[in-house]
Amino acid sequence: MPKPFLQEHFEKVVAPELQKDFNLENVHLIPRVSKIVLNTGFNATLDKGQIEETVRDLSSIAGQKAVVTKARKSISNFKLREGMPIGAKVTLRGAAMWHFLYKTLAVALPAIRDFRGVNEKFDGAGNYTLGISDITIFPEISQDGSKRQMGLDICIVTTAESDDLGRELLRKLGMPFRKRTTSQEPAAANA
Repeated sequence: MPKPFLQEHFEKVVAPELQKDFNLENVHLIPRVSKIVLNTGFNATLDKGQIEETVRDLSSIAGQKAVVTKARKSISNFKLREGMPIGAKVTLRGAAMWHFLYKTLAVALPAIRDFRGVNEKFDGAGNYTLGISDITIFPEISQDGSKRQMGLDICIVTTAESDDLGRELLRKLGMPFRKRTTSQEPAAANA
């Protein structure tokens, strides 16, 4: 089975560029995408059919079976009991991760109406989380069949040691970050 296109692009083009740009002497210091975690939450009072529909939709987007997450403790204000299903998640690695990342960058994000790019905010450790408010941007989900709107968190975990390395890795892979305008530039520190 051939390598996914984006993985091949990373190995042949992106990794050598990152090594040269950041003067990384050891090839093991080159940042890479290690996994992608897809996560969605739902109301704990949903009936079993809607929960199964959510898991089925997430599984079809990821190309891998989704796991139902359950509440760890009871919270009376939310009418939540320990063990109730509250969400679903999928962890992608290897070829499935590269296929999903390519599909997200090339198909799903351009399908967003009035799309101007994604936020550049990282978590401080080189990892990036992208929130999507409507999953119908993915081609596996029909816009007619879904009865309710479902959001999705996509967490891209990298081996980058800093946000700058992680940002540059994703930029070179094709992540459409929002262009900064002059009013968004950080204020210079007065010395």
